[in-house]
Amino acid sequence: MNEDQMEMVITQTINGAVLTIPSYLEDIRQNKEALKVENPQEFVYGMIMGMALGMSGALLSAQEEMPTAEEQIKVRDIIYKYIPEIREQIYS
Repeated sequence: MNEDQMEMVITQTINGAVLTIPSYLEDIRQNKEALKVENPQEFVYGMIMGMALGMSGALLSAQEEMPTAEEQIKVRDIIYKYIPEIREQIYS
């Protein structure tokens, strides 16, 4: 998988995860006592970042060769450029 394809998959994953933010926040608010979540926004932020980083790790590990440190940094940078958008969706 080349860098453009990887970025496309990561972007699709993040966009899909961002769409779930309202439902996650509502679910946490409705089940706050059972979940014991103090800050729903930070909890959801962690979930979304976990999804993005997890999917990226799966993509890298599916390659024929072990990912280089440079490839891992590129993937991290792709994800990190979406942080402002993710945070805006959660905190707005």
